[in-house]
Amino acid sequence: MSTTTTPALDPSVLRARLERAGTAAAKADLDALLVSPGSDLRYLLGVGGESFERLSCLVLPAAGSTAAPALLLPKLEEPGYAGVPTGELGVEVVTWVDGEDPYQLVAELLRGAAGRPARLAVADVMPALHALRLRDTLPDTHQVLAGPVLRDLRMRKDTAEIEALRRAGAAIDRVHARVGEWLRPGRTEAEVGADIAAAIVAEGHTSAEFVIVGSGPNGASPHHDLSDRVVQAGDVVVVDIGGPVPEGYNSDCTRTYVVGEPGHPDVAETYAVLQRAQAAAVAAVRPGATAESIDVAARSVIAEAGFGEFFVHRTGHGIGLDVHEEPYIVGGNDLVLEAGMAFSVEPGIYLPGRWGARIEDIVVVTEDGAETVNNRPRELVSVPA
Repeated sequence: MSTTTTPALDPSVLRARLERAGTAAAKADLDALLVSPGSDLRYLLGVGGESFERLSCLVLPAAGSTAAPALLLPKLEEPGYAGVPTGELGVEVVTWVDGEDPYQLVAELLRGAAGRPARLAVADVMPALHALRLRDTLPDTHQVLAGPVLRDLRMRKDTAEIEALRRAGAAIDRVHARVGEWLRPGRTEAEVGADIAAAIVAEGHTSAEFVIVGSGPNGASPHHDLSDRVVQAGDVVVVDIGGPVPEGYNSDCTRTYVVGEPGHPDVAETYAVLQRAQAAAVAAVRPGATAESIDVAARSVIAEAGFGEFFVHRTGHGIGLDVHEEPYIVGGNDLVLEAGMAFSVEPGIYLPGRWGARIEDIVVVTEDGAETVNNRPRELVSVPA
């Protein structure tokens, strides 16, 4: 298993996160959290990675337990966690080797934390391979998802997290500023995308998490990827790109380009509607507003202009250690926004078989409004034909 450690994260920050998670578990009437490798573990311990066939997990007792948190690892994976300040965090490291039963080890740790645990929260991303074995090992323990507990903590970004999102936003802005170097007639979407992916890394990301170049009719598919379609003069092109910076926090920004003069007569007028919708949604962001109200602010502008059926996705998603996380900016979500929450505002208009457009910025809720971490122009960007 490869691991990724968050650089230079103060142990006091991690200690506070572990304490808040333990307190949240107790409030949810849980005995413990089991957090497998992934973004939740990176949030709590500063180290990410993936789960494979050998069980690795943080056993985090609820507040009030006499047991200490424990990091259960296969012995061969222990070196990958050497950067975790477990001693300073009060986390015991428990290793196991092939031939031992790690699920029984978890059961023993849980019995130390809660006697006979009645309610256990398991990480949302824990593979079924492990979750089902734990269920078999602890048949009298009720298992629920840990996401509802941890997402309330992760939604509210602290100062360091917000600064990482600013750096990510500035880095992806620098890439968008260079798209005109690569987007031109005669090149395929895949060729343009390869250059963009390289620039994402060159401008400060550790990798290109995703690159969408949707030219012409492909732009009408919101989650189009890359293809061998050749970019043509007159094409409207949706470029949606992002990735993590070294701290693990992600960028995600979309701008729409046109190659020379638009090939459709309705582009300018329709795009102006999209600009108004995106601006209205950003202006609506403030503490006390609901997530749903931001969606309504964008959607109502588009619907009133007659394009409601062509806006086919939610207005936004939370962002942080995951590209998509809570809060989701969508109809029916009555979550009240608070300072420190960060999410995309990305309405789109998609005309099947013709062209599409999207404008996306990441915003952070402030004490009295919103800060936009992406600051490239939001006009339709013209590149030479």
